[in-house]
Amino acid sequence: MISDRHAPRQQPYGTAYEQMLEKVRYEGAYPTREKAEEAVRLVLAGLGRQLTGDERVDLAACLPLEAARVLTAQIPDTQPLTGWAFVKDLAARTGASLATTRWDTGSVFSAVATYAGPDLITRILHHLPTGYALLFGRAELTPAA
Repeated sequence: MISDRHAPRQQPYGTAYEQMLEKVRYEGAYPTREKAEEAVRLVLAGLGRQLTGDERVDLAACLPLEAARVLTAQIPDTQPLTGWAFVKDLAARTGASLATTRWDTGSVFSAVATYAGPDLITRILHHLPTGYALLFGRAELTPAA
């Protein structure tokens, strides 16, 4: 293992990420921090497969470093998924129920929205296919025909 002996020793997670995990744990009523972290990693990896462009970069800049790494480590899919297809894809990847996966997604997206702020979330929602607004706890507004 190669290490830089001059680099400062880092704790396993930064304070901001710990706070994010606690927010997700509280919002999602998870019994342990580990369950909350599992949800964060799953949902952010999925979002990283959907989000591209400036919105991806700007969101990563708002998140704690550990969360940003999970988001940006993913290669975006060529075919973006609707919000419902996003939940179904995550459920299929984990073997969890759709209800549990929907709960996980809402819990994590609530924390993400706190870090990103309303303006960036609005930009992200305009960039993604339909169905994500509800996952972020917002109304899904469609233009009148």
